[in-house]
Amino acid sequence: MTKKLRYKFIWITMSIITIMLCIIMSMIYFFTKINIENNSVHMLQNIAINPFLQRAPSELSDDVRLPYFILQINTQGEVIATGGGYYELSDENFLKNLVDATFSDSSRTGIIKAYNLRYYRLPTPLSQVLVYADISSEQATLNHLLRNCIFIGLICFVIFLVISFLLASWVVRPVDKAWEQQRRFIADASHELKTPLTVIMTNAELLLNPDYDKRNHITLSSSILVMSKQMRSLLEQMLELARTDSIQSNTIFSSVNLSQIISDAILPFEPVFFEKGLTLQTDITEHIMINGDASQLRQVLDILLDNATKYSCEKGNTWVALHKRGKGHCLLTVANEGKEISTKDLQHLFKRFYRADQARSRTGSFGLGLSIAKSIVLRHKGKIWVESNHNINTFFVEYPLSERKFS
Repeated sequence: MTKKLRYKFIWITMSIITIMLCIIMSMIYFFTKINIENNSVHMLQNIAINPFLQRAPSELSDDVRLPYFILQINTQGEVIATGGGYYELSDENFLKNLVDATFSDSSRTGIIKAYNLRYYRLPTPLSQVLVYADISSEQATLNHLLRNCIFIGLICFVIFLVISFLLASWVVRPVDKAWEQQRRFIADASHELKTPLTVIMTNAELLLNPDYDKRNHITLSSSILVMSKQMRSLLEQMLELARTDSIQSNTIFSSVNLSQIISDAILPFEPVFFEKGLTLQTDITEHIMINGDASQLRQVLDILLDNATKYSCEKGNTWVALHKRGKGHCLLTVANEGKEISTKDLQHLFKRFYRADQARSRTGSFGLGLSIAKSIVLRHKGKIWVESNHNINTFFVEYPLSERKFS
């Protein structure tokens, strides 16, 4: 998919660049040609006004840049005078054909392609003055310009083609990364769903088997129920992760009391810690206000506390603290005593479906909770990280404080 997208980007980019190059080169050629023709016609006009004052090349003014000659025609169409230092004008047939070609068009100025001449015709009361200029040098200049435009255009095309290939790789990289993450997410989700589905199908087949001991039906039914709840939990987490990913980053938050949210979120966990023989200690600074969504902020702490109940060592301690950090931020920490997390695992702990200990899957963990927490924290313009030292694992969550003061 990304390969096609990359080629499409290159094709569109190069199409636009090719059109622009053609337009630019055509405009350069066109305006240069118009300028040369205008200068040539202007030269012929100046010569026609004083036709027989400029006779030799050494006597020509600066604006005379082309070889020229002059014919003066009377009212009967006869050549009565000639002039110009560049041509031998003794061939009467040539002059007659030239005059006939000139008068075949009513325009005052034009080009006689058969002789490669540009003419200018100036009527006078008793005659007409015809000035001719050889435009071979003009055409050579324009041909040279055309070749240069094509050559420069091809060089620019190749350069932009290389740049487009490099840009395509850079532009498509986020899409490629997102596509790879989606593919990996689907593969991991399929793997996580495969185990409970296999257990459910096996137990269901045993229940339907008339030869199977019916005394084990309750055990099989319980196993099916447990696996079904596990699947539902996984699907709920996947939906929650998809929901946090799809939320627009420009959503307007309201000012909320994070201290109160943390305190309220801790209460339901106190009996859970007590039943497991764990100790929960808190240190919450009051009236810390931030901009955010109260339910999502609570969900972050729920994930971290749930993580602590699952992976704390026996009779271990868990600490929850919330304090201001500097002038513009606050810091939430959730630390618990447990097995130390390796440096390698710390780098991947917030990735989807990642579990530092694969045995953790038996606790009902799918490796999605911390990924959900990170998505929520980032949406609140905060930061989340984890440190592990001396068998104490500490999660840090930093939020920007609200500008609104608590009263």
